[in-house]
Amino acid sequence: MSSARVVGIIPARMNSSRFPGKMLARETGKPLIQHVYERAAQCGRLSSVIIATDDCSIREAANAFGARCVMTRSDHANGTSRIAEAVETIEADIIVNIQGDEPEVEPELLNAAIDALEADHGAQMATVVSPFAADEDPSNPNIVKCVVSLNRRALYFSRALIPLQRDSHPPTRTAPMKHVGIYVYRKEFLRTFVALAPSPLEECEQLEQLRVLENGFAIAVASGIARSQGIDTPEQYAAFVTRERSR
Repeated sequence: MSSARVVGIIPARMNSSRFPGKMLARETGKPLIQHVYERAAQCGRLSSVIIATDDCSIREAANAFGARCVMTRSDHANGTSRIAEAVETIEADIIVNIQGDEPEVEPELLNAAIDALEADHGAQMATVVSPFAADEDPSNPNIVKCVVSLNRRALYFSRALIPLQRDSHPPTRTAPMKHVGIYVYRKEFLRTFVALAPSPLEECEQLEQLRVLENGFAIAVASGIARSQGIDTPEQYAAFVTRERSR
């Protein structure tokens, strides 16, 4: 059994361009951020779950349902940077970045990513890949693909269809894999990561994780089945509310 202290951080902000105020949308009777928090708390490997925000209304909501909340600066460019600030005063060996708009994230995938990082002592972070669902189009640039090496490390992430099969009957061993936006970091690596300048391929693909690979760091990759989707729009939230009411 690992003795590493693993802490989950949920970065949360209010100014979503496609769905303003979504963190506090509460048509289910709970704010969205509470659903995320309660789901993350089901992950057995996490010793605690903390919300990191710059918004007082999110802090008030977190306090109301009993979550620990850390206030951060408002000028962070992304969730990773916000997490890096939040964990400076937190006792932890491993940090799990839990997206604030993933109310149905699978706890078993969080566990798998943590296990992958602990098993690969040469990797600085870990993530997850999943097979594509039958109704998902691997060529869709909004769904990121990941190519994984034989030693279970990420070779590349892309919005393009990779690997591209030349044969009309591709072998299943090289079928495209969907990248799941779960990131697990060694705490000391977070400070290194956010200090790195944006890299050329990162800016080309608009994928932050490419900065890690371009700078020569390793990303361990776990495999699992991802069925959940993030909430980016009011329509996706409405579908989530319907699913919650049917449970």
